[in-house]
Amino acid sequence: MRLIGWAAFAAAITFAGAAAAQTGDALPFDPDVATRQWLDTMGPEATARSNAYFEGGYWIQFVGPLLSIIISMAMMALGFAKGVRSWLEKTVKFYFLVTLGMALFYNLISTVLTFPFTYYVGFVREHQFGLATQDFPAWFNEQLIGAGIGLVIGSIAIALLYLIIRATKRTWWLWGTGATLVFVAILAMLAPVYISPIFNSYTPMQEGALKTSILQMAQASGVPADNVYEFDVSRQSNRVTANVSGFMSTTRISLSDTLLQRESPGGVRSVLGHEIGHYVLNHTVSLLVMNALLIMAMFALANVLFNWLSKGERWGVRDVSDPAGMPLLFAILAFLGAVATPINNNIVRFHEMQADIFGVNAAREPDGFAESALLLSEYRKMEPTPLEEWFFYDHPSGYTRIHMAMQWKAHEMAAGRYPIGPGGPPAGWRPDFVVMHSPSAPAPN
Repeated sequence: MRLIGWAAFAAAITFAGAAAAQTGDALPFDPDVATRQWLDTMGPEATARSNAYFEGGYWIQFVGPLLSIIISMAMMALGFAKGVRSWLEKTVKFYFLVTLGMALFYNLISTVLTFPFTYYVGFVREHQFGLATQDFPAWFNEQLIGAGIGLVIGSIAIALLYLIIRATKRTWWLWGTGATLVFVAILAMLAPVYISPIFNSYTPMQEGALKTSILQMAQASGVPADNVYEFDVSRQSNRVTANVSGFMSTTRISLSDTLLQRESPGGVRSVLGHEIGHYVLNHTVSLLVMNALLIMAMFALANVLFNWLSKGERWGVRDVSDPAGMPLLFAILAFLGAVATPINNNIVRFHEMQADIFGVNAAREPDGFAESALLLSEYRKMEPTPLEEWFFYDHPSGYTRIHMAMQWKAHEMAAGRYPIGPGGPPAGWRPDFVVMHSPSAPAPN
């Protein structure tokens, strides 16, 4: 999949290069040198900080699933799962209510026991690296709300999955995949309207040239949106973000207030061009299709492993449809999900590379694109090894993104489709976080 993305990019660059060759023009600057000039604006301290944050996330990707497995297997070994199932069968009797009750119990216990890990990763570590803005009470309140929503929605989804397992038996992994995809699609359609506003306030972006240019870019690309919304991420984080989310009548273009505060107009346009690319290229659908194959494989393997591990009614589990086996099933899925991490990352990164290429063509802001890639370096290592990028990255690395933008810029200049100018950043330019933490700058609030 990654090769397909690179092939598409190579084809685009080859075409641009051929056009430049036809005019007899050489490239106006070296994209490799320009990329290095952009990267050098970070300086050694910011680079080390970026590397430390991202590399620290490597173990986090596996500690989370490991904790889930430990908690789940403890529930099985100590007999809690069997005991709760038996009590529910005597109390509520109906199978759906039994599975719903078991799911609520399992999700609640898992959420409570993993809270120290969640607290470290989501609060302590984010503040250590200067990425978070919330105090603990505000953060904890949002965690409670999110946990409550997840508890209700997740438990209902699990109960419905168990109905499918009971009805279809040996082929549940096939039907369960379809049901999971439908559930994810519905959630993606409803979340922008009903869930996201719970955590952030969405207001129409202030009228002006930038908003007009974003809408023109979106409408020219076929996005059915007549407004751009700003949401207050700054109350939670310094991170920049944007999205084109929803489906049909719920489609909306949204960007964070931090994006407007921290990036130039060209940088904002480049980010929105990327997000518009996801919509235009139907990435919601292609991600569902690719993930369908991955989920189907995981469900099928989980079915085999579950039957092997629970053979002889071990832990009092009758079969895969028995709610008492719920922790075991999700421990297996957590293990398979961790093993599938590089596959999932490559699927996502393939789509992100496509959106990058679309975005730089739609916005025509290569320097803004480079600026955005550097801003993301606050929490993404810019120059990973090939193995690191393949295994851990669900987005192209900062180096890859900036180099693509500089290649685009050089070839477009040579072909006469972009104003002639220097490669690399303007003289004296620095990413805003480097300026903010420089010795001569005032201390950040």
